[in-house]
Amino acid sequence: MSRAGNMPPGDWAAAMRAGAYEEAWSYCGALLAARDPATRDDPTLPYHLRWVWDGRPFDAQSVLVRCYHGLGDTLQFARFLPLLAARAARVTVVAQPCLAPLLRRAFPGITIHPFDPARPLPPAACDLEIGELPFALRARPGDARADWASAIPDPLHRGAIGLCHAAGEWDPDRSLPERLLAPIAAAHRCITLVAAPSGLPVDNPAGCPLDMERTAALVAGCAQVVTVDTMIAHLAGALGRPVLLLLKAEPDWRWNPAARVSDWYPATRLFPQSRPGDWSRPVAAIVRALAPRPAKETPSWPASPRLPSPSPGVNCSTS
Repeated sequence: MSRAGNMPPGDWAAAMRAGAYEEAWSYCGALLAARDPATRDDPTLPYHLRWVWDGRPFDAQSVLVRCYHGLGDTLQFARFLPLLAARAARVTVVAQPCLAPLLRRAFPGITIHPFDPARPLPPAACDLEIGELPFALRARPGDARADWASAIPDPLHRGAIGLCHAAGEWDPDRSLPERLLAPIAAAHRCITLVAAPSGLPVDNPAGCPLDMERTAALVAGCAQVVTVDTMIAHLAGALGRPVLLLLKAEPDWRWNPAARVSDWYPATRLFPQSRPGDWSRPVAAIVRALAPRPAKETPSWPASPRLPSPSPGVNCSTS
């Protein structure tokens, strides 16, 4: 339920942003009740517009979790897989091939299969799309914190600031010109987390590798990550890295621009545009946030009066 073509009715997005999850789930329930069962997992629709779960119980059942949306959606909702596994008899996840190795390390007790549209796995007793897990489990973001750090044994480029200016082509308004991040790269040791050559003075000017495990190792080594709303934001959040997230004026439902913090990733701070298309203010705010703070001056206290020496036999020790 993370794309506009498959949204629940009512002001679901506002409820999610406000953390009113019970209200959001009521919208999801209304959508589920109104659906025609014949349209479930409709093969004539693109995968990201299909709905999968029909409300059937999954306790003590074999469950197949399908990842039909973007990489960021899978990373965001994967936190709920252990909650599902604690209730189901067996959980199998069909995920994007590039994420499968990372998911196997993060969730060793769950079977992960790469998604192959030409050879899909047969249905289980209960099928769900991974974005349906919060509603199916009635689970809030904080009920299952994302913590994948143990899945990355060897972080790379430790201590650098990771930069990502480019989001997916389906929403170009999320991206910004790389040159706007030049003040950050000029003042700090940085790496690019974009899979393209960088014009900034970064440690890896050839770009981030097109390999999810190596990308995760780069992100895991970052002291902080400055990124737009894309997969990198979710990967960094899942790895527990401090994230400074650049958002367009009207961002996706999962980010509340009025809150400036995220229920999904506690170490993420939100920097939304104040006007559509104007990145200057949020970038300037991030530059200020990253600037080293001046050391506090030591206060000049008046000299203490000289105390008399202790008399012989007086114990002045603190032990």
